[in-house]
Amino acid sequence: MKSRLLSYRLSLTNLYRKFRRFDRDPHVLIRHDSKRAFTISQDSYGNKELKALYLDAQATTCIDPRVLDSMLPYMIDQFGNPHSRTHSYGWESEEAIKKAREQVAKLIGAESKEIVFTSGATESNNIAIKGVANFYKTKKSHIITTQTEHKCVLSSCRYLEHLGFNLTYLPVKSNGIIDLQQLDDAITDQTCLVSIMAVNNEIGVRQPIKEIGQICKDKNVFFHTDAAQAVGKIPINVNELQADLISISGHKIYGPKGVGALYVRRKPRVRIEPLQNGGGQERGIRSGTVPTHLVVGLGTACQIAMKEMKYDMKWIERLSKKLVDGIMSQVSHVIRNGDPEMTYPGCVNLSFAYVEGESLLMALKDIALSSGSACTSESLEPSYVLRAIGTDDDLAHSSIRFGIGRFTTEEEVQYTIDKCVYHVNRLREMSPLWEMVQEGIDIKTINWTQH
Repeated sequence: MKSRLLSYRLSLTNLYRKFRRFDRDPHVLIRHDSKRAFTISQDSYGNKELKALYLDAQATTCIDPRVLDSMLPYMIDQFGNPHSRTHSYGWESEEAIKKAREQVAKLIGAESKEIVFTSGATESNNIAIKGVANFYKTKKSHIITTQTEHKCVLSSCRYLEHLGFNLTYLPVKSNGIIDLQQLDDAITDQTCLVSIMAVNNEIGVRQPIKEIGQICKDKNVFFHTDAAQAVGKIPINVNELQADLISISGHKIYGPKGVGALYVRRKPRVRIEPLQNGGGQERGIRSGTVPTHLVVGLGTACQIAMKEMKYDMKWIERLSKKLVDGIMSQVSHVIRNGDPEMTYPGCVNLSFAYVEGESLLMALKDIALSSGSACTSESLEPSYVLRAIGTDDDLAHSSIRFGIGRFTTEEEVQYTIDKCVYHVNRLREMSPLWEMVQEGIDIKTINWTQH
């Protein structure tokens, strides 16, 4: 039985590695056929299918093979409930979770007891914002956030607003960064929490988290940061940032989906009212059986990120510069959204004037990208993040987000550059607006009439 389980585990790992391989340097992870746009894979029935190149690392990342290797034992033969204290299966899982908690804590300079495992950053954000607000509501009922936060933060804040809490949504400057003086002025004696993300998921802008933390500490206000796009990618230390609560996502750092963590400071203690009731796991903050295999994967992902962060950053900066320079040197009327310096280089948001973003995405169907316009089938409203930084609707609708990660290759970036340049020029040639621009007409001065 054990030999069959071992064989099955090895087959899973080999299947995962079939289309990717490690060279001597684990960062030089390339596809066997990286010079082509599509890679060929097989489904479980042996049918061949084409897969696009992946440049959407802000949406999610693949599991690092080393993470998968660490998870497999806890999915197959070490599957015990970590809360079962009467036998070895439970002890094994409990020990694995303890190790993972230490790995996550070490990445952000925290103590292991300050790490609460959750199902992901969305749950972490909900627990942090609603939990603090509900616990301190009889004393303080004012919360501050920004207009460019992730939807789960904004939705949590609007929910509390309906319950009678007072909310302040700070604007951001044209570069996407908040005005620290506005934050300072917005804090009152009724403010219980400030929630501002570390790295924006759409335009990659890095907020001055350290300065924000100092302001909150001076005003005796709890500070929460959604660091789903930051932890494991840029250095984060809870004491240097003076953050009281930090949200972490597993699948943004080459770990599994369905797991995340919330850092909750113990000294001085942050009190949280739990959102769900149960067996009191995770310090009573997040009841429910902790999924050992997912938590182990998150811990390993954090350990790898800590070890290889400098190299990852160097590699991603190189590819990011290649992408931006390659496109902007060959295509005019391209705007990079967000501050070009205070940014995470792996997130590049470009607006291609006189090109519809959705049309460009369709043209680039062999590359997995994201449209910054965030259009849905029910609404054609442009991205609220781009609107918040003052981007015109036409430019907001023409934006594309490029997500570069640990396993992105130079060949993939070069292919993306070539295809972008070709299709932007092709789509513009079909646009009457582009023809007018070429003739020197300032479109903004035209008074359009309806027929």
